[in-house]
Amino acid sequence: MKPLRIALTKGRLEKDTVALFETIGFDCEAVKNKGRKLILPVGEHLEVVLAKAADVITYVEHGVCDLGVVGKDTIMEYGTSFYEVLDLGFGRCRFALAAPKGSDFFSGYASKTIATKYPNVARNYFESKAMDIRFIKIEGSVELAPLLGLSDAIVDIVETGSTLRENGLEVVETVCDISARLIVNTASLKLRKAEIEELVAQMEQATQEK
Repeated sequence: MKPLRIALTKGRLEKDTVALFETIGFDCEAVKNKGRKLILPVGEHLEVVLAKAADVITYVEHGVCDLGVVGKDTIMEYGTSFYEVLDLGFGRCRFALAAPKGSDFFSGYASKTIATKYPNVARNYFESKAMDIRFIKIEGSVELAPLLGLSDAIVDIVETGSTLRENGLEVVETVCDISARLIVNTASLKLRKAEIEELVAQMEQATQEK
C-alpha cells in the first residue's frame, strides 16, 4: 500500500513536526538532509511534502496529500473543506489588532482603515463589532501601513510584540490565539481511516509527552 502523504508548512512548523515524529520513533533523516527535495520518506508508511502554508491547505483539500500541518491562522484565512483533528501545541502566537501608540482606535464615528495579510480574519473580527471598516491587503511588512498613513491600524500575527514596539505600535486587542493544527482530507479519513487514526493517536500522545 502506498504511504500516507502529509504536507508540512516549511520552516519552523516543519522542524517542530519532525521533532514530534522523532519522539514517536520515525526515521526523519531524509527530511533533515533534504537538499532541494520536496517529497521525502519518513519511515516506511509516511511521506512528507514540504510546502508553503496556504499550499498545505490546497494539497489536503484536493486530496493529493492525506494530512497536513498548518497554523490556525492559515486555516482561518483560507480553509474550510477538511477535518481539523488535533491541536499540536507548537507554533503558538496570536492574531492581534495593533495601532500607533497613544491613539484611541475605538473612538469617534469615522470609518477606519485596517491593513492586513489576513482580510478574511480581520473582516470576521470586525463584523462581530459592527464597525465600519475598510480593508487593505498588504503582502509585506504590515507595520509600515500606519507609519505611512495608509491605515489606522493593522491586524497581524504577534509573537513577542517587539516588531510592533520598534515601529511605535501597540496591541489594542487580541483577536484570537493561534497554534499548529493537524488537518485531514475528508475522503482520506474514510478510505484510510485505521492508518490515519493510528497516526493521529501517535502524534497526540507525542505532543503530551513533549
